[in-house]
Amino acid sequence: MSFQNTDRENALCFSEADILLPKQNMEKFAVIACDQFTSEPGYWEKVRDFTAGYNTAYELILPEIYLKDDNRDAIRRINSNMEKYLREGAFNEIKDSFIFVRRLQSDGIIREGLIGKIDLREYSYLPGGSGKIRSTEKTVIERIPPRAEIRRGAPIELPHVMLLFDDESDGVMKYLEGRKEEFEKLYGFELFGGSGSIEGYRLDVSAKEQVKKLLKETEQKNDGLLFCVGDGNHSLAAAKSIYEQSKSECDRYALVEIVNIHSPAINFEPIYRVLFDVDPDKTADGFIRYCEKKGGRYRHDFSCVYKGGKREFSVLSDFSLPVAALQDFLDSEMPKVKIDYIHGIDSTVNIATSAENRVGFIFDGMKKSELFSAVIKDGALPRKTFSMGHALDKRFYLEGRKIGNRG
Repeated sequence: MSFQNTDRENALCFSEADILLPKQNMEKFAVIACDQFTSEPGYWEKVRDFTAGYNTAYELILPEIYLKDDNRDAIRRINSNMEKYLREGAFNEIKDSFIFVRRLQSDGIIREGLIGKIDLREYSYLPGGSGKIRSTEKTVIERIPPRAEIRRGAPIELPHVMLLFDDESDGVMKYLEGRKEEFEKLYGFELFGGSGSIEGYRLDVSAKEQVKKLLKETEQKNDGLLFCVGDGNHSLAAAKSIYEQSKSECDRYALVEIVNIHSPAINFEPIYRVLFDVDPDKTADGFIRYCEKKGGRYRHDFSCVYKGGKREFSVLSDFSLPVAALQDFLDSEMPKVKIDYIHGIDSTVNIATSAENRVGFIFDGMKKSELFSAVIKDGALPRKTFSMGHALDKRFYLEGRKIGNRG
């Protein structure tokens, strides 16, 4: 048993996967992550129109804007579509592979990533976890079952999970960038809606071994922590919960994209809050009084925007991040209020000011250089602490993996 534990400790928790790619019309298949544009139905209507009549990830996901209390019909439809796509041979399966991804973002910056699978035994989403892969923010346990229900009966996973690794010298991506012309190019096309473009390259055998070596060195420099979750934590937590129940080899892995946190394309953006069906002034006053009552040593500045007005104020808090101070107030004093988590100041202002009885909170975000040390030292951050870039630059569903036949 001790030998098994040693083998697991020494093993890299990121490995090659049998990756599914659509055979045709990739530009129609690829769809942005389901947790984007959650208050903007017009975006998803355009996606529906753009993909109509084609094999598309839009038919294989449930955008969060359409989530209901009862999603069983939608889930059955999604699983049926997945089975249909597999039955009709809509995918090529790229066996035992890593895919090097070059994404030209909407801002013109290249973001490089690597697609492979992780061992979910090494992922921890609970507070105080010590796995090689850790959640960066508080996981809302109540959000896991709906996502687990979607995954449990699905024959395919289409992930939007992005993991961050701490490679200050950027050795992994520089190596892949330097060798990409030697690799097999799998795809290259424009993404929908002004989201830039994407290319994918299949690593050869020597590149796979070099990447594993470099990642292992990165893990050792961070006391055994290799990856922090950047995007898709609740989807990953759902996959983990299914594995914990089944302990089957089929459920042990999840497909992800890994990205170097030091990439110039990775910018941490605050995730702002918009509250619905509230009095804006009373809400702002309540937050100020709450912070005055609790006190603290950190000063945080906030802007509140609402239809016909704007307020700016400062509060003191024991929380070092402004989002933590705000979320503490919301969880404690307004737990039943409808809240949407918005990427981008413009979207926050537009949504908050488009109707009465809404208020949006705008504040400064955390620095990306603080992430790994904060997770090692303090554990998970408050939920929805940061977003990596703008909504248009989020991961698109493109690569998949078979996860059926659980038995």
